[in-house]
Amino acid sequence: MGVAGYSEIARILGLNSVAERYADIAKKMAMKWEKMANEGDHYRLAFDRNNTWSQKYNIIWDKMWNLNIFPNNVISKEINYYLTKQNLYGLPLDSRRDYTKSDWIMWTAAMSPNREIFEKFVDPLYKYINETTSRVPISDWHDTKTGRMTGFKARSVIGGYWIQVLMDKMNH
Repeated sequence: MGVAGYSEIARILGLNSVAERYADIAKKMAMKWEKMANEGDHYRLAFDRNNTWSQKYNIIWDKMWNLNIFPNNVISKEINYYLTKQNLYGLPLDSRRDYTKSDWIMWTAAMSPNREIFEKFVDPLYKYINETTSRVPISDWHDTKTGRMTGFKARSVIGGYWIQVLMDKMNH
């Protein structure tokens, strides 16, 4: 997404040949990533790690900026897979541990094709915020099985919870 972002900056500056060059590079990189990370029903955490997965939350910028670096089926494949990995208090960050980053759950949720699926990601997060025994300002790093704070509290990244609102405003 960084290369695609650079392309977009070049486009805004009127450097069209630079923009096209870097957009092409970004699309080729995305195609290579898709091929190398493909695990059938989802994409791996790392190329050489079979049977792993991770939230691909940064793909949200492709959707938000309408760059079309990744084919739509990449997002839908990931969203469908994530729904099978949810725990009581949310979607783990990846296959290594049960903890998560709640702002990144919201970024992932914002990639959902509709409100019903969006809420399937948000409802467990809401449950965590209401039921956690960790009596601190919202922690963005928590265990998705126990609902306990893992670390971090009252951080500005909670602003990431509002990404869907930003997307809605951009699209209207």
